[in-house]
Amino acid sequence: MDVITRYLEQTSRSDLRAARPPSIEVDVVRAEEASPEFGRFLYTAVGGDWHWTERLSWTWAEWATWLDGGVETWVAYHRGTPAGYAELAPQDDGAVEIASFGLLPWAMGRGLGGHLLAAVTARAWDLAGRWPGREPTRRVWLHTCTLDGPVAVANYLARGFRVYDTRVNVPGDACEGETPGPWPGAGPRPGAPDGP
Repeated sequence: MDVITRYLEQTSRSDLRAARPPSIEVDVVRAEEASPEFGRFLYTAVGGDWHWTERLSWTWAEWATWLDGGVETWVAYHRGTPAGYAELAPQDDGAVEIASFGLLPWAMGRGLGGHLLAAVTARAWDLAGRWPGREPTRRVWLHTCTLDGPVAVANYLARGFRVYDTRVNVPGDACEGETPGPWPGAGPRPGAPDGP
């Protein structure tokens, strides 16, 4: 099966489009303490069903190096429970990559994805204000592939991102076999609302 990877970007803060409010109460908070344990938990809980396997072999020290390199982790909480997250990885040329983005299975279908993406993209645009000496953000970008959630691209486009490149079978994107979890068949609880 071919895996198609799309690269998307915003080149101006004015590109960002707001989302409608989610159907559940949510707070988007920066995890100010770089914690490899928490970072790995979020990565596996969100990405386990979408073939996110690249970091599964990372040691604690590799996670610490990644997080201590200026990466910001933003977490959406509903009543104290993580519902989704994003990682912002600043780069030297005024670019900020949204390196990870997604929702935990239980939080899908509640309109949270658009709200979280708008919130973390706004934080990418004002990242230099939190890190003295960093140049202002000139570009926010990300990539997604056909192994990711089925509404990912639509969400990115709705928030004002534009596709600037498309590639097929990028090394590291394709993955064989079953996804690693978080649990086989995990998903929204019965009775959870449907739709983005």
